[in-house]
Amino acid sequence: MKISILGCGWLGLPLAKKLVEEYHDVKGSTTTREKMKQLSSIKITPYLLKLYEEGIQGDISSFLSDAEILIVDIPPGLRSNPEANFISKIGRLKTYIEKSGIKKVLFVSATSVYEDTADFPIYTEESAANSEAENGRQLRVTEELLKDGKGFDTTVIRFSGLLGPGRHPVNYLSGKTGISSPEAPVNLVHLEDCIGVIMKVLEKDIWGETFNVAYPDHPTKKVYYTAIAKEKNLALPDFDGQTASKGKYIESVKLKELLEFEFTTPI
Repeated sequence: MKISILGCGWLGLPLAKKLVEEYHDVKGSTTTREKMKQLSSIKITPYLLKLYEEGIQGDISSFLSDAEILIVDIPPGLRSNPEANFISKIGRLKTYIEKSGIKKVLFVSATSVYEDTADFPIYTEESAANSEAENGRQLRVTEELLKDGKGFDTTVIRFSGLLGPGRHPVNYLSGKTGISSPEAPVNLVHLEDCIGVIMKVLEKDIWGETFNVAYPDHPTKKVYYTAIAKEKNLALPDFDGQTASKGKYIESVKLKELLEFEFTTPI
């Protein structure tokens, strides 16, 4: 297949490598010129692209041309820029997708589209996305924006907290004090399973669906991160036990029903 991946970062790059290994024709985008050679070296056709609210910098038309599938894997970027308008950026992209002839789009989203509450609700793919936090709100509006696109079908994959090579939430929490919601359930997924889910969607050719992706074990934040910090010989995180915890359980029902997917890498 001919596949374009918008965003060859922590997830997009190893995904692109996997697709190349399986003899797919892959175009990949980056926002830094330095990374262009790296993409070329592993047989990914590189594109320098940047999305802005006002438009797209780079040859987006060529990037999309001839592609059968577009994978959109770029973060909203609200942590570094709280004023960022991710919805507008993807709205610009949507216009180009509709002109390109691409029929299938896979959008990488997050389970932050669901609200954390004190009763720890269980969210499946049938649950309404209800987060009013800005990151979650922009993601859920963006999901609908792409689903409403003309001429193409969109599958949304909502990943829980990501972990894998060089990335684990405990590194951020280590040594911190007063961490909120110690009794909240953990929702995480390993990079290997992220790639596995995407490959299953492509293999089974399932479009117009939404999938939640979280490893089925949900220990509490306090129990889990304390144990992982000890395992990694990191300073233990300190939790706020005085304030009521808020959280949620993410269940991946459709992964089994539609994709027959089984998780392979424990958190």
